Amino acid sequence: MLSLYFRDFLIREWKPCDRNFAAGVIRSVLSEYGLGWEPDGADRDVLEVEEFYLSKGGEFWVIEYQGEVVGTGAYYPIERGENAVEIRKMYLLPKARGFGLGKYLLQQLEAAISCRGFQQIWIETASVLSEAVNLYENNGYEPATGIETERCDRVYVKGLGVRS
Repeated sequence: MLSLYFRDFLIREWKPCDRNFAAGVIRSVLSEYGLGWEPDGADRDVLEVEEFYLSKGGEFWVIEYQGEVVGTGAYYPIERGENAVEIRKMYLLPKARGFGLGKYLLQQLEAAISCRGFQQIWIETASVLSEAVNLYENNGYEPATGIETERCDRVYVKGLGVRS
C-alpha cells in the first residue's frame, strides 16, 4: 500500500470513498483556471477510477493534508508511443501549491511508472495551466503532437529507462 510523505502531505492510493473528494479537487482547479468540468468526457475517468485506472494496470493517487484531499495524480497505460503511459489528473488545490509538492508528485509518479517497466510518459495539458507547463518543461518533457483531449492544447512526452 502506497504511503509517501512530503512535508505534512500524505500521498496514498485512491480508495472508493475518495471519489467525490478527488472529483471536487479537479473541478475546483479547472474552474480556477477557467476550464470546464467534463464528467461525461475528459473527467469521466475520475468518476470511474476502477475502470479507467485500476483495471488497466494504472494507479490513481490522492494527496491529503490534515485529513483533507487536496490533490490528485494518476497514470494508465496507453496505446500511443512505445510501452507508454499517460500521466493524468495531476491537480493541487491552492493550499497545496508553492511547497515543491507538484515536482515531488511528478517524480514519484515517474519512479512508479519506471519500476513497472514502462518506457514513455505522455502528458496533455492546457497552456492556461502555466505552472503545469513549466513543471513538465523543466523536468525533461518534450513537446509532441497528437492532442486527444479537447480542452488541452499541449502534449508532452518523456522517455524512461536505460540510456546509452
